[in-house]
Amino acid sequence: MLLIIRAKVHSESLKRIAEDLKGYIKIVVDVRRRVLSAGGLKHVDGEQLLLKDGSRQEDLWGAGFDLETGEMDFDSMINLRPTQNTSREILDQKIREQVERITRAFLRE
Repeated sequence: MLLIIRAKVHSESLKRIAEDLKGYIKIVVDVRRRVLSAGGLKHVDGEQLLLKDGSRQEDLWGAGFDLETGEMDFDSMINLRPTQNTSREILDQKIREQVERITRAFLRE
């Protein structure tokens, strides 16, 4: 299941989102609009969903969230941008913090 999330998710919806990857959730966060896509098998699918919803490419960042442990990673192919970020990892600490803050506000029980 792949959804756009604009507010805190209820635990039942969160469990359904996490089913695709058995408890691990691929997320794409729009740091400007403070919305995210969650679920699915690929970050690119969440990215496309948010772009159709009005997001701008430069505001979208891919990450992952382990529902069981609460751990996050900041690794995604969509983060690789020669003029903005030269790695799959989000290198800018400020952007990492924004991604984590938005994700935890919406996805933590």
